[in-house]
Amino acid sequence: MSTKFVRVALAAALGFALVGCGKNEPPAAPPPAVAAKAAATPDSAILASVAHLKTGNIDGLMQSVLPPDEYTKAKAEYSKEMNKEPASEEDKAKFAENMAKLTAADAEAKLWAELEPQLKEMDAQMAQQMPMMVAMGKGFIQSSIQQNQELNEAQKLQATQAVDAFGNWVSTAKFTDPGLAQKSIKIVCDTARKINLKTLDEARALSYEQAMSKFGVAYLGLKDVLALYGFSIDQTLDSIKAETLSSDAATAKVKISYSLLNTPLSVESDLVKLGDRWYGKEMLEGLKKKDAAEEVAPAPAPAPATN
Repeated sequence: MSTKFVRVALAAALGFALVGCGKNEPPAAPPPAVAAKAAATPDSAILASVAHLKTGNIDGLMQSVLPPDEYTKAKAEYSKEMNKEPASEEDKAKFAENMAKLTAADAEAKLWAELEPQLKEMDAQMAQQMPMMVAMGKGFIQSSIQQNQELNEAQKLQATQAVDAFGNWVSTAKFTDPGLAQKSIKIVCDTARKINLKTLDEARALSYEQAMSKFGVAYLGLKDVLALYGFSIDQTLDSIKAETLSSDAATAKVKISYSLLNTPLSVESDLVKLGDRWYGKEMLEGLKKKDAAEEVAPAPAPAPATN
């Protein structure tokens, strides 16, 4: 997946939603007219992205956060970026081995047979080490947040509160529970079968539309696993409320309130209007900087001639 798509997807998920069980492939993206209507007001633009996240509609999410010209450009770049670097034979062999292991008819039983003997040892280790690991991790991340010059004080506070919420969840989640482990294995195997890719070459040959659909399937599987351990992404998404605080013909400020792991949080987001749709201001500025940097970057040196 290209770095641009990773950046856009994460920004959309964290900026709009920060951050159910999907059993089918995600729905197709809505027609342009429907997408435009969904983003016709500042608060509806936020909630449209949230709706796409809940259903695992990754392409719809991209369309909701990117202006049409940027979406078209990013879509056209997908295959080129995906295949920019050749895959090694080692990577190909590992991918094929893992997918075969996860999709075999007896995959669940074999994976459980491998994992079950390790659970008691893992449980003892986590009981001893988890408190210290969580405390160290929280301290390191929170220090990084405070030193980040790109965040304002409100954003730093929200990020710190989110880290606390995640840390509390990690400290109490029953990651070594045998019953939950077996259910997780089944979800992972079912998801791998739905993705239905046997080789890395198949994955790299996917069209943009095919890739977004399979990313959506993987995301829905991840949601199901996290929900088993007490982190319901759907619960967080359902809690999101967007309130337009101010708006004129070209700009708007929206307050986004939500609950993350039972911790109430809120953030204010600046939006700008392009045509008849609203987009995140920081998202657009980031894309402009990226495009400008690409325009001035030196062209790659030509490959040496061979005789």
